[in-house]
Amino acid sequence: MKSLHEKLILYGASSLSDSELIGIILDDRALAERLISAHPISELLQYDISRLRMQEGIGLARAAKIAAATEIGRRASKSNAQKVTHILSSNDAEAVFRPLFEGLNHEECWVIFLTSSARVVDRMKISQGGVQATVVDNRLIFKRALELLATQIIIAHNHPSGSNEPSQADITLTNRIKAAAALFDINLIDHIIITATGSYSFRSHNLL
Repeated sequence: MKSLHEKLILYGASSLSDSELIGIILDDRALAERLISAHPISELLQYDISRLRMQEGIGLARAAKIAAATEIGRRASKSNAQKVTHILSSNDAEAVFRPLFEGLNHEECWVIFLTSSARVVDRMKISQGGVQATVVDNRLIFKRALELLATQIIIAHNHPSGSNEPSQADITLTNRIKAAAALFDINLIDHIIITATGSYSFRSHNLL
């Protein structure tokens, strides 16, 4: 393990592979390599302590270390996302939304409210559902939009299943919110589906 610590100190944490980073946390490089070969790091870091303990060689103490390291990263991401003041692209929107969905095993739907100059004025969770679906109440969105005098909105929800392709329900929801927004002269800029390994932007696919 000494060589890994030296590599980190000399070249920085970004120079380490996924298995090397986990190896430092676990103090066992061989175990980390077995874990990463079986589970991509994006998947592994979604596991809770009980799921981590099911992996061979991972006891309570090691599972707690991984969970703690994951939570540190998650909180840092959320803090950085809160600092975003303007959203000028789908990538900007994803950077703001992604930390909100990390570690979730159920669907949630969030909305960002913006001014005409794309300045973020608020963000709000508008629904929470099960593993495969969530129900969105348009009234919650537009009540808050009118209170804020927002002229643009972006919505996003996660797919815990891992598929970033929109379902027919997702398409119907998008069209329903777009039509309702038009009644209040509010522009639905994008609807983004977030998964652990990717995303889907309705705007980028010319569906908005």
